[in-house]
Amino acid sequence: MASTRASARLAEVAPVFAALGDQTRLRLIARLSSEGPQSISRLADGAKVTRQAITKHLRALEGVGLARSSRAGRERIWELRAKRLNTAEHYLEQISNQWDAVINRLRAFVESEE
Repeated sequence: MASTRASARLAEVAPVFAALGDQTRLRLIARLSSEGPQSISRLADGAKVTRQAITKHLRALEGVGLARSSRAGRERIWELRAKRLNTAEHYLEQISNQWDAVINRLRAFVESEE
């Protein structure tokens, strides 16, 4: 049962990790996180890729629930959806806690052998 739940959680967060595995998308997430909602024009300023590439990456982020857009006049404004990042963070915390437990058991075993 726990294995089934863990598999379901992994299936839920795997697309998020895959999306964040791209350096351009990770930079976009960082900018949206630190600078707030922005237009594609603003996101493309200083980028080493075209506006079309930025749009493609934003749509990939939107597809996994990390970003969303809305219209503001003639522009499309993109913003971070932090809830999906929180889901991924929670999954990583669970893995970290499991490793901490394993290390503590190993430490206790080694110390009991002394």
